[in-house]
Amino acid sequence: MSSSHPIKSSMAVYRTAWIVTAIFILSNAATPLYSFWQQSLGFASGVLTVIFACYIIGLLLTLTIAGQLSDHYGRKALLLPCVGLAIIAAILFDQAHSIGVLMLARFLTGVSVGLVVSGGMANVVEHAQPHRKHFASLMASVAMVAGAGTGPLLAGVVAQYLPNPIHTVFRVEIAILCVALLALLNQKNQKLGVGTFKPRLPTVAKENLGIVLLGIAFFGPGITSTSFILSLGPKLIATFLGVNSPLVTGCMAFSMFLVAVSVQFAAKRYSSRTVFSLSGIGTVFSMIFVWIALKTGSAPWLIVSALLAGAGQGLGQLGGLTLIADRVPAQRRAEANAVFNMGGYVPAGVIPVVTGYLIDFWGLSIGISSLALIIASLASLALMQLWRHVPKQSQTRTHSEA
Repeated sequence: MSSSHPIKSSMAVYRTAWIVTAIFILSNAATPLYSFWQQSLGFASGVLTVIFACYIIGLLLTLTIAGQLSDHYGRKALLLPCVGLAIIAAILFDQAHSIGVLMLARFLTGVSVGLVVSGGMANVVEHAQPHRKHFASLMASVAMVAGAGTGPLLAGVVAQYLPNPIHTVFRVEIAILCVALLALLNQKNQKLGVGTFKPRLPTVAKENLGIVLLGIAFFGPGITSTSFILSLGPKLIATFLGVNSPLVTGCMAFSMFLVAVSVQFAAKRYSSRTVFSLSGIGTVFSMIFVWIALKTGSAPWLIVSALLAGAGQGLGQLGGLTLIADRVPAQRRAEANAVFNMGGYVPAGVIPVVTGYLIDFWGLSIGISSLALIIASLASLALMQLWRHVPKQSQTRTHSEA
């Protein structure tokens, strides 16, 4: 699929990365807008986290099969319905007048994201020349995080300064997705599998299982911390400031993902051991600052926590995706990406939902403190295992060739 010309190869990488970005803009665009729906539909923190978890459920169900479909039928064959479902989800958000419609929109968003992380990430890598595979892996990871941050920033700015923010945000997103669809239509499809497709639970070859689990050990706590910021951050901001502020919420989410992108560029020449170490440390300190923010009622400390959470997720994601790109054969790469993401999104869906109901029944302090303790403990365990079992001289790099 890669062109022999470096410039053409780079353009193909950027074009395919844009598809990933467009889907991920949708994934978090609703974050600053939940306060509007809460006011009009009237639901509590527990229901809010369940709505958020519908996204995780859709994503996880899709990941069980999407990687195999992508590896068998080809990337384009998977990404066309991916973009189509994202457009339907954006229309549902635009017209949502009930909790059920919101839940369906979030579920379809999760399905779309599940399709793009299974086939879209591999699609980006496979449009690069062989010697630029690390560059393409970085672009795929950056595209994902950049989209995830742009969505809430767009929504926050629109909600702060324009009337009818829900309609404006999602109609802009529909236009963005249509551009992604045009980019996808110009791509050729290459079927990778032979014979009849037989679905099964996603697996990783025994020789690759260790590296996928290593990535999950750091990506999981990292993305759980950012999921907490996205699902419950608006409530904390409103509690600390005494007023709903979609602009502050959107800017906080954008800054979190901007850090996640920036640290990936900064760490691209470090060894995997160093990248994972920084990921775990960032996540642990993020949860420490969440607890400090809670005890002091300080929005600035919560923002610091969000920035560190972004660093934890970004570095864990970069380390995991790079190891998969380096060591997993192309015909099993999408399936390995699916397992990697499943391992991260399971705690990212479960822990914030539990926290939401803890807040409803036991109060903000117990709910948030419990979440911070669980995430910090998971990241600490990952660090201990890394430092014990991965030698310092390990030189697996995450660098890219520009």
